Amino acid sequence: MIIILGAMENEIESFLGALEETSTHEWNGFARHRGRLGGHEVLISRSGVGKVMAAMVTQNLIDTWKPRALLFTGIAGSLRETIDIGDTLLGRDLVQHDMDTSGLGIPRGQIPFTDYRFLPADPALLAIAQTYRPPQGQLHSGRICTGDQFITHRDLDSHRYLFDELDGDGVEMEGAAVAQVCALNRLPCLVARTISDRADGKAAESFAAFLPRASLNSLSLVRHILAALPTA
Repeated sequence: MIIILGAMENEIESFLGALEETSTHEWNGFARHRGRLGGHEVLISRSGVGKVMAAMVTQNLIDTWKPRALLFTGIAGSLRETIDIGDTLLGRDLVQHDMDTSGLGIPRGQIPFTDYRFLPADPALLAIAQTYRPPQGQLHSGRICTGDQFITHRDLDSHRYLFDELDGDGVEMEGAAVAQVCALNRLPCLVARTISDRADGKAAESFAAFLPRASLNSLSLVRHILAALPTA
């Protein structure tokens, strides 16, 4: 089985319409949709918003279903002028930008007393995804910064660390938490985001308008990945 996650219902909506041989399983208010997509057995679920919810749901899914890979899709804000709204950003690696114990001499983003800072994507999944050609927009691979904030003014001095310390390309609220859970469980994982906004003063407006298109783009990318994977 392959797990497909999105933070919100809107981000997985297109997947549910494409799923075949479906059954639904409830867990604490989360509907898990099991079925087949592209010849693979998959389970599609929302993770909820934010790092804690996403990590908790991911661990429960791993414990319950014993998947062979996890794909996290959805939307993100751009931190680069070269990454535009509608583009696809593959998480080459991910970091928790709001993990800051620099007062102890530990670099921002590093989980204290561990080696976890920049969490890499599974190389095989990333290599497949990098051959994807989006129907609209451009494809990028880069660093996704995760934190429990919806960033609306990336150019503020208070947010310079996203560029200066972390060299980030996109920003969102779940990916690095999911990647950390997968790393600890030794589960292949890839986070891929459609850019919905520029993390600027118009972020909220762009975010709401772009959700339906992002779900369709995520489905297209996941179909591409599944087509290149051997069926179990």
